[in-house]
Amino acid sequence: MNKKISICTLILALTLSARLFCGVYIHDEFAESHFFIKHKPTWKWEFYSPQGMSDLKFEDLSKEKQIEQNILMNI
Repeated sequence: MNKKISICTLILALTLSARLFCGVYIHDEFAESHFFIKHKPTWKWEFYSPQGMSDLKFEDLSKEKQIEQNILMNI
Protein backbone atom coordinates (compact mmCIF):
# COMPACT_ATOMS: atom_id res chain seq x y z
CA MET A 1 0.00 0.00 0.00
CA ASN A 2 2.83 2.43 0.83
CA LYS A 3 4.47 1.72 -2.53
CA LYS A 4 1.24 2.57 -4.38
CA ILE A 5 0.90 5.86 -2.48
CA SER A 6 4.54 6.72 -3.19
CA ILE A 7 4.13 6.04 -6.90
CA CYS A 8 0.94 8.14 -7.07
CA THR A 9 2.64 10.98 -5.20
CA LEU A 10 5.64 10.85 -7.55
CA ILE A 11 3.42 10.90 -10.64
CA LEU A 12 1.42 13.82 -9.24
CA ALA A 13 4.61 15.77 -8.43
CA LEU A 14 6.08 15.16 -11.90
CA THR A 15 2.84 16.17 -13.60
CA LEU A 16 2.58 19.35 -11.54
CA SER A 17 6.23 20.22 -12.22
CA ALA A 18 5.77 19.68 -15.95
CA ARG A 19 2.67 21.87 -15.93
CA LEU A 20 4.40 24.69 -14.06
CA PHE A 21 7.80 24.65 -15.81
CA CYS A 22 6.90 23.69 -19.41
CA GLY A 23 5.01 25.60 -22.06
CA VAL A 24 4.04 25.72 -25.71
CA TYR A 25 4.71 28.75 -27.93
CA ILE A 26 2.31 29.16 -30.85
CA HIS A 27 4.18 30.71 -33.79
CA ASP A 28 2.06 33.41 -35.43
CA GLU A 29 3.37 33.14 -38.98
CA PHE A 30 3.63 29.39 -39.55
CA ALA A 31 0.97 28.15 -37.09
CA GLU A 32 3.52 25.82 -35.50
CA SER A 33 3.85 25.06 -31.83
CA HIS A 34 7.18 24.87 -30.01
CA PHE A 35 7.69 23.16 -26.67
CA PHE A 36 9.95 25.02 -24.22
CA ILE A 37 11.01 25.02 -20.57
CA LYS A 38 10.15 28.14 -18.57
CA HIS A 39 12.68 29.72 -16.21
CA LYS A 40 10.04 30.45 -13.57
CA PRO A 41 6.84 28.58 -12.74
CA THR A 42 3.54 29.84 -14.13
CA TRP A 43 0.25 28.03 -14.58
CA LYS A 44 -0.09 29.38 -18.14
CA TRP A 45 0.60 26.69 -20.76
CA GLU A 46 0.12 28.27 -24.22
CA PHE A 47 1.94 31.45 -25.21
CA TYR A 48 1.70 33.64 -28.30
CA SER A 49 2.90 37.06 -29.36
CA PRO A 50 0.06 39.57 -29.77
CA GLN A 51 2.40 41.90 -31.67
CA GLY A 52 3.34 39.11 -34.02
CA MET A 53 4.96 40.22 -37.24
CA SER A 54 3.13 43.56 -37.29
CA ASP A 55 4.72 46.96 -36.84
CA LEU A 56 2.49 47.84 -33.89
CA LYS A 57 4.15 49.48 -30.94
CA PHE A 58 3.58 48.07 -27.48
CA GLU A 59 1.58 51.15 -26.50
CA ASP A 60 -0.81 50.67 -29.45
CA LEU A 61 -1.97 47.24 -28.25
CA SER A 62 -5.09 46.81 -26.15
CA LYS A 63 -4.63 46.40 -22.40
CA GLU A 64 -5.23 42.62 -22.57
CA LYS A 65 -2.73 42.19 -25.41
CA GLN A 66 -0.17 44.33 -23.58
CA ILE A 67 -0.45 41.99 -20.59
CA GLU A 68 -0.07 38.94 -22.86
CA GLN A 69 2.97 40.44 -24.62
CA ASN A 70 4.50 41.32 -21.25
CA ILE A 71 4.02 37.74 -20.02
CA LEU A 72 5.68 36.40 -23.18
CA MET A 73 8.67 38.75 -22.83
CA ASN A 74 9.19 37.72 -19.19
CA ILE A 75 8.99 33.95 -19.71
